[in-house]
Amino acid sequence: MYFVCRWRDEVPLSKRVVTLPDATVLDWFRRGWARDDPQGWVESELDGDVYSLDSIFEEALERQLPPPQSVAELRDLLNEHLWVEGDDDGTFIRLDTHTLRVRTDDDEVDLAYYFVDDDAFAASPDRFAFMRHDTWPLPGDAAAPGAAFSHSVPVRTVRIAPPGPDAVFSVRLCWKPSDAETNLDLAGALVFPGLTLPGLAAGLRAVDAPDTRLWPPDARLLRALTAPDEKDVGMALERYARLPGYDPSPANIGRLWAHDEIHRETLEMMTPEPSLGSLIRSDQHIVQVARYIDDFFGFDQWFLFDTRWAAANQDLARSLLRYAVHWDPYDGMPSE
Repeated sequence: MYFVCRWRDEVPLSKRVVTLPDATVLDWFRRGWARDDPQGWVESELDGDVYSLDSIFEEALERQLPPPQSVAELRDLLNEHLWVEGDDDGTFIRLDTHTLRVRTDDDEVDLAYYFVDDDAFAASPDRFAFMRHDTWPLPGDAAAPGAAFSHSVPVRTVRIAPPGPDAVFSVRLCWKPSDAETNLDLAGALVFPGLTLPGLAAGLRAVDAPDTRLWPPDARLLRALTAPDEKDVGMALERYARLPGYDPSPANIGRLWAHDEIHRETLEMMTPEPSLGSLIRSDQHIVQVARYIDDFFGFDQWFLFDTRWAAANQDLARSLLRYAVHWDPYDGMPSE
């Protein structure tokens, strides 16, 4: 079984992945029941703090609650005693036979954590492959020209090229998205149809300024980061790594439409070098950056990949797209 914490850990992918010996979620909670030091046990089991997860074990100890004997009993106990923030609708604790998915916040950012048993992962690698992936960078291999990639994840389309079988996908994972209320209220990835990654930079520059006004913020930022006459979109993400702070968009990105003007403002924001700890990897069909912000937020990430990369890494690509559209990888599936 795997535990994943999607939080501001100081690791490039901003998530902690831990392998557990238990076969099921129920087994893990039963093993931790009535521990003398709930917080210490959780931290030793899960390689660090998990915000308020120890609360249910604290309650079990204080109230001398009997350990759950079934998933249904565990669900009732979690709903009654697990502390989560902001759960006004009672939908932030989601338990089934094979997984537990929890969303909360630490008063600074939203976070989510997951217990996923081996059966769940084997049944849905297209939902969990990226979540379980904990090493930088993602693989750089790509399929041959003409390879197909399909998915059922909602994405936002930005049209800058004639229709065609290829597409470029943009996934930016950040702490203060411009088009969402919090870092887990996700708007979804972008797709640029009709392009492969080597053609994206030219396509972005070629768009007339008025046409960008309705673009999603990430598309406008990517265009602002792309230099005139530049062919390699990887350079845009290298510039992204040199932007400071957790909200790195230029102040006038919604008001300056001419490419040279917004690019110049972006350059003025940049630091001389990427922040110490930032990581950049450019392959022909995927470019990825983990931008180090500070010792509080850790990193944010931006992935640009095309159909050829996705076709060679289908589960990873589909699960990454899903990671960008909802905090719960099972969202949209009927519950048990």
